Amino acid sequence: MTDDNVVHDSVPRPTDGWTTRPETAADRAAVHAVNATAFPTEAEADLVDALRLDADAWLDGLSYVAEAPDGSVVAHALITRCTVDGRPAAALAPCAVRPECQRTGAGSAVVRAVLDAARTRGERLVLVLGHPEYYPRFGFTPASAYGIRPSFEVPDEAMMALVLDSGDGSWQVPRGTISYPAPFGV
Repeated sequence: MTDDNVVHDSVPRPTDGWTTRPETAADRAAVHAVNATAFPTEAEADLVDALRLDADAWLDGLSYVAEAPDGSVVAHALITRCTVDGRPAAALAPCAVRPECQRTGAGSAVVRAVLDAARTRGERLVLVLGHPEYYPRFGFTPASAYGIRPSFEVPDEAMMALVLDSGDGSWQVPRGTISYPAPFGV
């Protein structure tokens, strides 16, 4: 059997299920490591740490991890508070998967889990700046269609919005400029 055909116990195959759950204090170092290894620099890992300290940004219960069968953290997705022209919204970022677990479904599993948690919590609008080929699978569409824009230049198709619940019909998607928490630096 070649190495390409070996299934390592700590890395589920794409058909395997992933355990997702809210981050605990015991996961912080693992979450930092996942973000540090998934991106070229530690900027995203440091961003998560900074957001955790920002009382206006941090939303308890909306930092999720995916675990390998051995219990190790292999993926992370975070939703924090942002605003659209002063009205509450949520920002999905960062989302990260350990390089050896990318393209296995771990990222999709943790994103779905954190979006479900946001929906349960009563969040109505989630924004993401991300890959336009990836996030539409979760229901994201260009934010510009709702009249939402960032305060900086990005390709239109990369700034996306997901309306989780329109409630009783009295709530309307806010229009205007997105304001991110200070740790984002924008």
